[in-house]
Amino acid sequence: MRSLIFTFFITICFINCFSQKVTFYNQVAPIIQKKCTPCHRPGEAGPFSLITYQDVVKRGNFIKKVVKSGYMPPWKPDNTYRDFHNDRSLTTEEKELIVDWIDNKMPEGSVKKSAKEPVTEYIAGTQYHRKPDTVLRVAKPFLIKGDNSERFIVFKIPYDLGKEHNVEAVEFVSTNKKVIHHANFAVHPVEDDIDINQGAEYVDLSGEDRTAYDQYLPFKTKMTYYGGWIPGTTFESYPKDFGWVMPKRGVILVTVHYAPTGKDEEELSGVNLFFTNNPIKRKIDVIGLGSAGVGESSIEPYFMIPADTTKSFSLKIVTPQDQSIMYVWPHMHLLGKTFKSYAVTPEGDTIKLVSIPSWDFKWQEIYRYKKLVKIPKGSILNIEALYDNTRDNPNNPSNPPKMVFSANDMKTTDEMMTMLMIYLPYQEGDEELNLEDQK
Repeated sequence: MRSLIFTFFITICFINCFSQKVTFYNQVAPIIQKKCTPCHRPGEAGPFSLITYQDVVKRGNFIKKVVKSGYMPPWKPDNTYRDFHNDRSLTTEEKELIVDWIDNKMPEGSVKKSAKEPVTEYIAGTQYHRKPDTVLRVAKPFLIKGDNSERFIVFKIPYDLGKEHNVEAVEFVSTNKKVIHHANFAVHPVEDDIDINQGAEYVDLSGEDRTAYDQYLPFKTKMTYYGGWIPGTTFESYPKDFGWVMPKRGVILVTVHYAPTGKDEEELSGVNLFFTNNPIKRKIDVIGLGSAGVGESSIEPYFMIPADTTKSFSLKIVTPQDQSIMYVWPHMHLLGKTFKSYAVTPEGDTIKLVSIPSWDFKWQEIYRYKKLVKIPKGSILNIEALYDNTRDNPNNPSNPPKMVFSANDMKTTDEMMTMLMIYLPYQEGDEELNLEDQK
């Protein structure tokens, strides 16, 4: 009897050990696909693809190194302060699983289709789950000279769709995201009596003279929507019945910050639009808080960072109505060290929005809440930021340090203290609405 029990025990252990063998297709691929592939695929910002088994295996030692160090995948918010739906960070268990798999010679495992095929099929030109209904692009590719200088270019995309469309998702696209630090786009409706084709196809704001931008002012009397992209960001989508209305006629102004490059490169930007026949019952809106936005003059103290100092600034803004926040997008430049935002309700309760304890200019993005976050009317929305303008800051663009301030400029040698909020008026029960379940 004892021998039978012992044999049974050994058999169960053997079966469990065999079934728990870590392979690419059984355990590793889902992690890579969710946390790495969105950037590491053709047309995206990652320098190489991580789609197939072969893609991952040939970079196994490198992946092990960056995963163990926490360098990749990049994720800067403090998850103990507030968690987000688009969290790319790896758990301790996920890191250990990947490292153990690599240490054990990266077994492939079995899959129904050929191992040469990707784990998931992707639609060329988008990260959304279907093809766009409309793609609006700049007129022609832009040449970025290989002189190791950053550039700020505003492109004009005139369009006439014939009628309004309800938008369920929007996405910045580019033929060469590797040369882009970040991009913003603004949708401006334009009346029929204004020529949307007037003016230059783009203006260069890299130098001191910014007067060329004035030719776009006739298009900017109204703005329907404002979005953007930084490495790691995908599409912006909305739950059912949420969204915004694309004007039938207008101009999209796309501002692209090109990173310095040592060789000539070409790039073509655009915007993918995904429409829905469902009516938009909950209209999404965007607001910019801080420098170059609402409350800029209320930043305390005056937003100027003397040389050889570290300095903290804060902004307090009263929420005018009950609001539900979907996403937030903090923004600072090279002197930024920490960023935090929260709201204090009239009853004295604190609502945590985002905390980035170790700011990194290279990794900024839109942070998406798992559920709508209610900010009651009369709440004080706070932004707190710390800047390091000393020689000890390895990212300081000036040596020796120089006095830095915000002049509504986009140069990285200046500074900003900004947070965009994507929000809508609050409705009863919003804080219980799981955004992903509403697709």
